[in-house]
Amino acid sequence: QVQLVESGGGLVQPGGSLRLSCATSGFTLDYVAIGWFRQAPGKEREGVACISSGLITNYADSVKGRFFISRNNDRNTAYLQMNSLKPEDTAVYYCATDLRRSCGSSSLPGYWGQGTQVTVSS
Repeated sequence: QVQLVESGGGLVQPGGSLRLSCATSGFTLDYVAIGWFRQAPGKEREGVACISSGLITNYADSVKGRFFISRNNDRNTAYLQMNSLKPEDTAVYYCATDLRRSCGSSSLPGYWGQGTQVTVSS
């Protein structure tokens, strides 16, 4: 079955960095886009970044220049490098896919990981 498992979250001070990982199984990662989303308390689920099978990337305006999405298809893993973290980045971060090749669909992905907590606080 399709499975996505996030890891790498934790507590970090403002200005710090974290690298999240998304280990995938049950499908061939080479052929699909992977996105990162986040859910903060009292806020709507927000798309953070996406990388297509062709390595085209998209970022939310709030994270452009700070967050970087990448993938290693040989390891069946996607990553989210988060730099210059701010308290407002605090959220549960999820990786997700709809098994399509490209990003930018208005519909939500169908497959999600369980999430990893990122807390940015002094």
